[in-house]
Amino acid sequence: MRHGGRLSVGSQLGLRRCTDNLSFQLEECTRSKALRQGKQIHAQILTTRLTTDVGALASKLVGMYACCGCVQHAELVFERIRRPSVFAWNWMILGCAFHGECRDALRWFSMMQKADVFPNKYTFPSVLKAVIGVMDVQKGKQLHCTIMTRGFECIVSVANALVDMYAKCRDLYSARQVFDEMSQRDVATWTIIVCGYAQAGLLHESGQLFDRMRREGAEPNEFTWNAMVAAQAENGDCGEALDFFNRMKKEGVAPDVVTWNAMIAGFSRNGMGGLALKLLSEMVSLGLKLNAITAASVLPACGAMGMLCSGKQLHCVTYRQGLDRNIHVGTALIDMYAKCGRLSEARKVFDQLPAKTVACWNAMIGCCGKHGRVEDSLLLFEQMLKAGLEPSQVTFTNLLSSCSHCGLVDEGLKVFRLMRDNCDIEINPEHYACIVDLLCRAGKLTEAYELVMSMPMQVTESVMGALLGGCRIHGRNDLAEKLVKEVVGEMGTGKAAAGFVTMSNVYAAAGKWEEVEDVRKVMKEKGIRKKPGCSWVETANFGQAGFGGPVGILEGFT
Repeated sequence: MRHGGRLSVGSQLGLRRCTDNLSFQLEECTRSKALRQGKQIHAQILTTRLTTDVGALASKLVGMYACCGCVQHAELVFERIRRPSVFAWNWMILGCAFHGECRDALRWFSMMQKADVFPNKYTFPSVLKAVIGVMDVQKGKQLHCTIMTRGFECIVSVANALVDMYAKCRDLYSARQVFDEMSQRDVATWTIIVCGYAQAGLLHESGQLFDRMRREGAEPNEFTWNAMVAAQAENGDCGEALDFFNRMKKEGVAPDVVTWNAMIAGFSRNGMGGLALKLLSEMVSLGLKLNAITAASVLPACGAMGMLCSGKQLHCVTYRQGLDRNIHVGTALIDMYAKCGRLSEARKVFDQLPAKTVACWNAMIGCCGKHGRVEDSLLLFEQMLKAGLEPSQVTFTNLLSSCSHCGLVDEGLKVFRLMRDNCDIEINPEHYACIVDLLCRAGKLTEAYELVMSMPMQVTESVMGALLGGCRIHGRNDLAEKLVKEVVGEMGTGKAAAGFVTMSNVYAAAGKWEEVEDVRKVMKEKGIRKKPGCSWVETANFGQAGFGGPVGILEGFT
């Protein structure tokens, strides 16, 4: 009942209880990102004529929409608030920052400052996340000054966000400075700085910080362990990654799928495909399901080792889990089938993909080229251009390689000129290697030699190998000797190994055994050793040379 236009005490209490109840429900929707239920509560607020232009209820409505990714809806609610509180501003900044609209998040913070709304300790972590999104370390330093001026640098969550911002913006010096000045640190602090050094490739320093963390009584959690393993694997230090991985399991911390993926990808990229597949088998035996990243990481290992049976099994698994239409998995499948000699299967995967990226087109173009279907490669290239996609360096490498393998000199040179004159693409040594190989296959060794000598960058092992291989086939010992004298000396011992071996073969083919012995003597004196070859044998139980012990790759999948 109203008295003189005012609500009675009972009505006011009822209204307060209703508001508190709806406020609690909105918090639950925000926490669980339940947008549908949140909209229902918003409708209830409107039908009961509760005010949404002031107070905490309005801020929580903004927060619900922002956390559910509906930033535009959040903005509409925000604009109806007469005097938005700091919490409403924070929700807008957070919603934009956590859903990739980082520049909008910075714009909202700027508007907040112009409105003379004083930020609190929850404001700066979201703004600093937006800074990471735009990779603007100068903007981050300006915020650092604001934080110092406002007196928030002593709050652990704010200091953590600063360390994270500097580390991810590649300013480790400033990140370490903030870290060292912190009077209090929690596990998140240590995890951020350890990850910062690891992701920058400073694995020794990250390991030292990890050990120091434990000495100072901060026990690493699963995120710290996972970050260390992932960083070691991604940086190619597979031995150290495996050591951390085993230590992690011994201490009772279960690796998550992200860690398994990092391990599998690390071994696969570093030529240890057998171990990558064994890790996959172990992962699924523990009840973890592979995801698109897992499949895209391990399929290249199957292709590199020519393990068609294992690759097909993985294809079946991705099909059953609905991952085969994922663009990254599809691209990996095309590449795997191409390397295993199955052009028709690769084309089926390509045609069934709902959307195709440049990487997908590149894989199919390369696949056709590897199988001598250069006309199809060139046709696919034309279709790719018609689809409005910009070719990449890999696109032209695949096209040039296709022309080279089929001896199509004019077409290859046409592609090379197109890349050089009409596309904004930097020509790399692989492109030169393809053209040199193309010219050598056509018997144009002098032109190939002149092209190598005119290269604007250092001659690589692949370029030199292509020219020396051509000299051996066409009996141009004079040109081979000239190349070795002028180029091999400038290369490091590791990269020069293939050149010396090919030169030895050139002399051997000409019956010049004394020269062969001289080359081997020079290699021995310089400590140059040829990388040993290896063969892979796939069996029904997935066994391969060099990695003993049969492992069933599908064990645990079904």
